Amino acid sequence: MAGSAAGYNYFNFINMKKDETNHVNMASLSDMHQAFGLPAPAHPLISLIDGATNRLVVSQLPYTHVLHFYKISYKPALGGKLKYGQGYYDFDEGGLLFAAPNQVIGNHGHTSDEVCSQYTLLIHPDFFWNYPLAKKIKQYGFFSYATNETLHLSEKEKETIMAIFKNIEEELNSRIDDFSQDVLISQIELLLNYANRFYKRQFITRKAVSNDLLQKLDDILDEYFNSDLSAKQGIPTVQYLSDRLNISPSYLSDMLRSMTGQNTQHIIHQKIIEKAKEKLSATTLSVSEVAYELGFGHPQSFNKLFKAKTNVSPLAFRKSFN
Repeated sequence: MAGSAAGYNYFNFINMKKDETNHVNMASLSDMHQAFGLPAPAHPLISLIDGATNRLVVSQLPYTHVLHFYKISYKPALGGKLKYGQGYYDFDEGGLLFAAPNQVIGNHGHTSDEVCSQYTLLIHPDFFWNYPLAKKIKQYGFFSYATNETLHLSEKEKETIMAIFKNIEEELNSRIDDFSQDVLISQIELLLNYANRFYKRQFITRKAVSNDLLQKLDDILDEYFNSDLSAKQGIPTVQYLSDRLNISPSYLSDMLRSMTGQNTQHIIHQKIIEKAKEKLSATTLSVSEVAYELGFGHPQSFNKLFKAKTNVSPLAFRKSFN
């Protein structure tokens, strides 16, 4: 459908759907189809929009919107760059973007009016009802990544993903029978498992940025604990660190797991123990004062963490230096 017609339908649509937050609420797959001026989906709970016949341009969505369903889209052109924090890294092929229900998404940061999707898969959570994937899908971290943390694909990876999209498309265009949902669920799970594998590859192939990330994270934590921020604001949160690094909390934890085998919370705890050992061995501060300076409201919490990580109490650790 022509972009002008889709745009006309969309502007009519947003006049009815915008709420007090100024976001466009898309409660159903039909809402998404209507936004792009497309016919209603053949199935109310799952739809695959083929960009070859229905050109979906990002600039047709000028407002942020909230989906009440899952969205997986493949974009063949992403400007050849992977943005990570403040850096950009070359990557020639396109990539996958993921969105989960109740996330606020939109066209913020898009510089091109021609960012199109080759395939867009929409799945309502009810489609997974009574299937293990209903629970498992929430464990895939990439559904909570920011748009600039796209999964970039190599040509070979692209072929794999395209084959799965085509299988889903063929199944949806076939006559529905007792096995249709089982087949579609299997294909969706296969798509997610490959995406999970490719994201791990993306982490590994970005070794330079990975090392830079660890250094930046360490510097931020040192700055936090060496100032009076910890005493004033408490223990640094994962959200605080991800905000400083300009990436999402889940992406940060997944990156750290791929590099160190530990998530962000473990890294924070390691830094706390490191700083605690410094203060216990080189100052005359009481254990309670050390706990306070490190951001603990209660010394008991500090004692419990310290013993869990070192197998000795803070006081026993201090005595070992006398």
